[in-house]
Amino acid sequence: MLLAIDVGNTRIKSAVFEQDKMVEHFIFSNEEFLKKMNFILEKHLEIDTIVVASVGNIEKNNFLAFQERAKIVFITSDFNFPFNNRYKTPTTLGIDRMVLASGATLQFPNKNRLIIDAGTCITYDFVDENDNYLGGAIAPGVRLRYNALHHYTSKLPLLSKEYPKNIIGNSTEESMHSGVINSVIFEIDGYIEYYISKNDNFIIIFTGGDADFLATKLKNTIFANSNFLLESLNQTFQYNQK
Repeated sequence: MLLAIDVGNTRIKSAVFEQDKMVEHFIFSNEEFLKKMNFILEKHLEIDTIVVASVGNIEKNNFLAFQERAKIVFITSDFNFPFNNRYKTPTTLGIDRMVLASGATLQFPNKNRLIIDAGTCITYDFVDENDNYLGGAIAPGVRLRYNALHHYTSKLPLLSKEYPKNIIGNSTEESMHSGVINSVIFEIDGYIEYYISKNDNFIIIFTGGDADFLATKLKNTIFANSNFLLESLNQTFQYNQK
């Protein structure tokens, strides 16, 4: 069994895999790391490998504390990936984006693929049908936009995400919800329409913590899977084993 761990900017996601089958998945905070890791490893004694992709602040030594219980593998840019990296600054490309591109390449061969990850940031990554990773875009996510409105103004409140009732907000809070959520939806739809206009044989993969929240509001047809990065972690490891 394999335990895949995605250390993000705000949360840690993990999933237990038996070959390609996800057995169980977990979401927890940095503060819960040791407690949750012990819980998972005690519940699934068959885990023999832990595969980690991290863009967050968990120290490497925290994982090495479990190396007597399972083999620890850190996904880095030195791994073999199933795509050709055409990024101008490949050493600065986030490992999460590389893993997503890897999963898209392995799961959807011979297609043009746009991977959208709606998390703390919204990232857009494009892999063409010849398996060339060309780059994409990085934008503030939903929570960052609410935080920015609150922290960089003197009177706007800090709100939790909520679908706006209308495009035209008739109160300050409704106007903020409209501004944040609708701008994200229009942005994502705009990127998708651009890529579709330039490419045939195309698939859009939508993932991340806000994927389920946003997916039903998008007008374009997408493949939505909030666990796509964890699945891609497992697949990238298996690809390297072969």
